[in-house]
Amino acid sequence: MLLYWHRRDRRTADNRGLAAAVAAADGPVLPVYVFDPTVTDRLGARKRAFVDRTVRALRARYRDLGSDLLVRSGTAPDVLADLCNEYDIDRVVTTECYAPVRRDRTATVDAALEAALETHVDTVLVDPRTIEPSYPTHSQFHADWQERPKPAPAPEPAPDALADITTDEPIPVAETDIDLPEAGTDAARERLASFRDAGLRSYADTRDDLAAAVERPLEAVSRLSPSLAAGAIGIREVWATVTDIRDGVDGDERRNVDKYAFELTWREQYYHLLAHTPDLATENYKQFPNEITWRNDEADFRAWKRGETGYPLVDAGMRQLEREGYIHNRPRQVVASFLTKHLLLDWRRGATHFRERLVDHDPAVNPGNWQWIASTGTDSVDVRIFDPVAQAAKYDDTGAFVREYVPELADVPAEAIIEWPTLPAERRTALAPDYPAPIVDRTAAYERAQRVFERALGNRDDG
Repeated sequence: MLLYWHRRDRRTADNRGLAAAVAAADGPVLPVYVFDPTVTDRLGARKRAFVDRTVRALRARYRDLGSDLLVRSGTAPDVLADLCNEYDIDRVVTTECYAPVRRDRTATVDAALEAALETHVDTVLVDPRTIEPSYPTHSQFHADWQERPKPAPAPEPAPDALADITTDEPIPVAETDIDLPEAGTDAARERLASFRDAGLRSYADTRDDLAAAVERPLEAVSRLSPSLAAGAIGIREVWATVTDIRDGVDGDERRNVDKYAFELTWREQYYHLLAHTPDLATENYKQFPNEITWRNDEADFRAWKRGETGYPLVDAGMRQLEREGYIHNRPRQVVASFLTKHLLLDWRRGATHFRERLVDHDPAVNPGNWQWIASTGTDSVDVRIFDPVAQAAKYDDTGAFVREYVPELADVPAEAIIEWPTLPAERRTALAPDYPAPIVDRTAAYERAQRVFERALGNRDDG
């Protein structure tokens, strides 16, 4: 019998590892999921709660197919070795993982098993090993990546390909402090279909419209990131859905769909980075001639986490994170830039906080995005700084997004919300006495960030 070890691929459809196992097996395939504390202890509480529910949905799907999912808790090398002995397994198939803790687990499992261990690329459309190991910018990565073939979605196994087993091993389901999205492949497919029909053809025009994000949150953006990060839906299925629509439209609709397809390639690049740079979450990707002199201000960090910086768009983004375990992409960029540039706090602190609070935390996308924003990653701009005032004026000019998450500003005119960090103190007090004053001066903080990064780049000598 062949054992299939589910890891981040918590689905039966469009699962290249599972499909390969079925194709290679002489008999039925035994599906297994291991709650390994070495891995699960690194998940934030919210992501863990969503993952647990995704595994529960995976088991339900196996039962629909007339099989079951063996769920075990313990260290993967020990659990899988015991199962191989119990079921006379001579071959174990799984998917390729890129996060360091999962890479280590692959190696330790391989060493512990007498059975052969085989891995397949599933998380990405293009195997990172088939293209160059590094690219200075995303555009250069994209030019190379788009020339590579993209596999079609993998078929779901037929019921007779799966082991005829039943199990009553409970699935531990963690509690959470927020309402979670519905978990599992069916829910992810419904979300994809809804976005395909209502939002995909207008994506480029609405993706940064923060009023639309409040009024039509499931149309303005896809909200697929939790399901992709949990492996509830395959990237090939998403890509096929998008490209099928793209091939049938032109003009403005084609431009909008193209934009969404292009955004998916950022996810591909961040996995490419992680595959070739295992320390992406802990070390600067870009090498600097001089050290970046990060500040270590705990009061500023606490204010940022609480959404009490006195910069309305920043605070709205951080409060959305706390309320929903999710941040819209535009304020996600703004809050990260504010932490790393205006507050000059190390990007790793922000990335760790996101890992702890995001439902859609992803081991490649989270550090990849943080490094891009912090100017320590791959970018054509040496020092990128998002001005939170200008960003609010451009993307939340009515103040709808800020008012949704910062109730202290509910009755404040939009122009005052936008200009809040630069308003006279007495006017801020009169308009919203319960909302905090800015914790840093907008211009001074911007100029300080410029100086620090220019010095790190070796372009400035103040000595």
